[in-house]
Amino acid sequence: MRRRGIGFQLLAISFQPLAFSLWPLLFQPTISLESTAGHGQVGRPMSKRFAWLKNFALLIALCLASCLSPAHAAFINGQNYVSLVDWARANGLKCFWLKRGDEIVATNRTTRLVFDKDSRMAEVNGINVALSFPVAVDKGTPLIAQLDLNTTIRPLLSPPKAAAAKRITTICLDPGHGGKDAGNHTFWRSEKTYTLALALELRDQLKKAGFNVILTRSKDTYVELPDRPALANRHGADLFVSLHFNATPTGKNEVEGPQTYCITPVGASSTDAQGEGANFGATTANRVEQRSLLLAYQVQKSLVKNLSAKDRGVRRARFAVLRDAAMPAILIEGGYMTHPVESKRIYSAVGRRQMSLAIVKGILAYQRLVSPPPPALPSTNRSVVKNPPATGTGTNKVSMKNQTR
Repeated sequence: MRRRGIGFQLLAISFQPLAFSLWPLLFQPTISLESTAGHGQVGRPMSKRFAWLKNFALLIALCLASCLSPAHAAFINGQNYVSLVDWARANGLKCFWLKRGDEIVATNRTTRLVFDKDSRMAEVNGINVALSFPVAVDKGTPLIAQLDLNTTIRPLLSPPKAAAAKRITTICLDPGHGGKDAGNHTFWRSEKTYTLALALELRDQLKKAGFNVILTRSKDTYVELPDRPALANRHGADLFVSLHFNATPTGKNEVEGPQTYCITPVGASSTDAQGEGANFGATTANRVEQRSLLLAYQVQKSLVKNLSAKDRGVRRARFAVLRDAAMPAILIEGGYMTHPVESKRIYSAVGRRQMSLAIVKGILAYQRLVSPPPPALPSTNRSVVKNPPATGTGTNKVSMKNQTR
């Protein structure tokens, strides 16, 4: 890692030259401004009150110049990093270390951010969120990439409002795979079967909530990847939600939990890049990337909370079905078909209904943040399925998905 420290002074830059240049005046005789210029007359001594005020002001400037410590920044692997402590302080957060200097916490009464040293994963109010670059430490000072502050942290703490407030009315659901593309396999079960089953259940729940719903496929047919977001664009959908399930070849008893993807910011590599570099360039989806991030966060939060599931986090990718969407778009990995407990929820109608209700709640939470509320739900549609017991606590992060979704 190439790292170059940059010291820059904030207010001290303004105060120090002035203070030190005026320092000698503190020890010179004070003269009145009433001196007669050009006549060689020495002015009268200044009043004691005015001299005291002048000297006091100079001392204040000197104290500021000497007490202000330089802000810390760095240039690491082509990215501008800034002091996490300074940023937290400027935004009303207290910053401190945990776990023997490996974990940094920034918090106040409404916000709690947790960062791990040398890691791209952060925790935002209890939900894991992938950063574009790892948090670094230079001379004991934790540093965060400016790009991550601009594209991840700030959009989540200060949700972007739509320029023209428009209620979400139409949602495009994309059941992953289909036809000749079976997706993941576990014994005789294929991912394509259960993404479609989830999409049909989710469609019904969204309609009950007052939304119009379109599907990229409603039966076991193959749809080209570019055609999926193209359909959403053509019908003027307000949101695009692609549905998938995960699988892993190893650690089948440990690897579990949903994860939700949104588009990768310009200038960053995807979470599971698989050779894709940071110089990919802007896509159509980057025009609304902040709202896609907020949608992914709210849906992931709802899945974790309402399913009592392990949180695998909000992640970034340039999947084909995401990058051409003109509206906020996410890809949900609803869990692991290979996990002995989680798979039961995927394969059962009751489990898929619980998952659908959680996704609807996440979408409604997103809508409350960015646009006017939808019509009130009919009283007959307010039943809530009891959450299943919590599943295991594995930490393996193996995924069989690739970047061609």
